Amino acid sequence: MSDTLAWGRRYLMCPPDFFTIAYEINPWMHADVTVDRDLAALQWHTLRHALRTAGAAIEVLDPVDGLPDLVFTANAGVVDGRRFVPSRFRNPERASETPIDCAWFERHGYELHPMLPGVVHEGAGDALPFTDRSGTPVLVSGYRTRSDVQSHVSLSRVLGVPVRPVELVDRRLYHLDLTFCPLDKRRAIVVPGAWDRYGARMMDELVPEPLELSVDEALGFVANSLVVGSVVVMPHCPPRVGWQLERWGFTAVEVDVSEFHKAGGACRCLTLALDVRLT
Repeated sequence: MSDTLAWGRRYLMCPPDFFTIAYEINPWMHADVTVDRDLAALQWHTLRHALRTAGAAIEVLDPVDGLPDLVFTANAGVVDGRRFVPSRFRNPERASETPIDCAWFERHGYELHPMLPGVVHEGAGDALPFTDRSGTPVLVSGYRTRSDVQSHVSLSRVLGVPVRPVELVDRRLYHLDLTFCPLDKRRAIVVPGAWDRYGARMMDELVPEPLELSVDEALGFVANSLVVGSVVVMPHCPPRVGWQLERWGFTAVEVDVSEFHKAGGACRCLTLALDVRLT
């Protein structure tokens, strides 16, 4: 597959030792819901094994008691080569994660590049790379629910790359990575019904070969998937989606991460790609 993604073979993950539903900051979270920690650990290890089997390397961020959502490393920030743009969380419940994330990246030789003051953006949960039709790397950036509309301007200035903003209009699909999954340089899983009219039109122009999901399919976390070469690691794969992926030369691997659905997350949310290069 000549159009294979150049990234997605090295990820940062954080074990769910302290994962629980301690607060409510998205429509999926209910503080009276109990997390089965043993099952969550099993599902996390199964996901890590599936990624390694597909050919990905995994780095580990140590969990911290009192930070239950640290497990969702996608929200740590945006990676570009050896540069790291830390997230600035909208909800104070997650703000204490940022120093932990920054410390890990500094220890591993990354340069920290903060966004403009006051701008809220939640990392790779709301920013995923793609390639436009001219072959130029771009960053697709979601906003409204958890990231600011101004964040794409800040990201573009900090990273020096074009940023394509997409407004997320369904509160249940609160991060971009619940509605968009790059598959290769031409193809992506997309959820047009989760975006405003401008965003849907822009994404239609950006992605030559989209695999469109309905909002109901997206609510099954289908788009919150990971791609390692020709392997798509998914929390759920409807038959028609699997058939299309197979026609395109991909192999779908389902991994049950249902305990993490209780907090509004799945496979992509539990990982942060460390091998992204935008510039």
